[in-house]
Amino acid sequence: MAFKIRIEPSGHEYHADAGETVLESALRHGFNLPYSCRNGACATCKGRVLGGRVDHGEFEARALSDAERAAGFALFCRARPLADLLIEVQEVGVAQGIAVKTLPCRVARMERLAPDVMALHLKLPQTERLQFLAGQYLDILLRDGRRRSFSLANAPHDDALLTLHVRHVPGGHFSDQVFTRMQEKDLLRFRGPLGSFFLREESPRPLLFMAGGTGFAPIKSIIEHVFYIGLDRPMHLYWGARAVVDLYRHALAGSWVAHQPVFRYTPVLSEPRADEPWDGRRGWVHAALLADHPDLSGYDVYASGPPAMIEAAKPAFAAAGLPEAQFFYDSFEYARDPPA
Repeated sequence: MAFKIRIEPSGHEYHADAGETVLESALRHGFNLPYSCRNGACATCKGRVLGGRVDHGEFEARALSDAERAAGFALFCRARPLADLLIEVQEVGVAQGIAVKTLPCRVARMERLAPDVMALHLKLPQTERLQFLAGQYLDILLRDGRRRSFSLANAPHDDALLTLHVRHVPGGHFSDQVFTRMQEKDLLRFRGPLGSFFLREESPRPLLFMAGGTGFAPIKSIIEHVFYIGLDRPMHLYWGARAVVDLYRHALAGSWVAHQPVFRYTPVLSEPRADEPWDGRRGWVHAALLADHPDLSGYDVYASGPPAMIEAAKPAFAAAGLPEAQFFYDSFEYARDPPA
């Protein structure tokens, strides 16, 4: 059985499926309610039930007092509707409304995606969750005061672990640590979420995604978020890499094509190896996108990858009619440390 929920003061309405919390159902429909721990401990998600009834679920007493509960307040990360609801809570509409935090985390799992790409799956303390928008990034805080930025590869709804895709850069202080000394259960600290590279959900235009190398990470987060909230905007992903081995989540992107009728995927290799069979597209990834879409005026384009890719795309996309306001990009360079 589904229950209708209306949010005040925004007036947004959606339906919660049986067993879903108020927060889970809101996130699934693309409405960003404030939250942090999702365990009924921090009270960030507290709001008032103006009409209807909820099962408050299990929570820590310090997060919701008896007096607050009697006054109609609930923790929306734990509360489940028992009837149609009218709730009062201030939605988080844009990145500026999300708190930037400095938090500890533990390396829960390390997954080698390619010879030079490692996925770090990070676990937060039990009483914490990180609220973020798909496409944003974290700064890993190093002990010497330096920091390294990595985009979140997981979508906001899938936040039990935070996933980073780390490319091994020879001479890179942090990436050398990841590939040579880091072990599961190691402790790290980070600050985030950061950045303005996130999906503009209000736009009706079809979406073109362009990823270069590990620039796939934030694009993956955005695409999985689009699938989760059920947007039906046509989407086409172009992923550029040097060789087949660098398309480290090629099978995943192919599975999206098989299960999502609005989604298309085109991998592009610039330097395929002689010992790797490849009958797909070759050349520069932005050129492949333009060959298929010579008129970009009616699209929103999201690009993430090395600065050279972004800088080549800017004038080429503008010449193809893409307005500046419809081009969103995350340009990053892999950090290298000078020799001692």
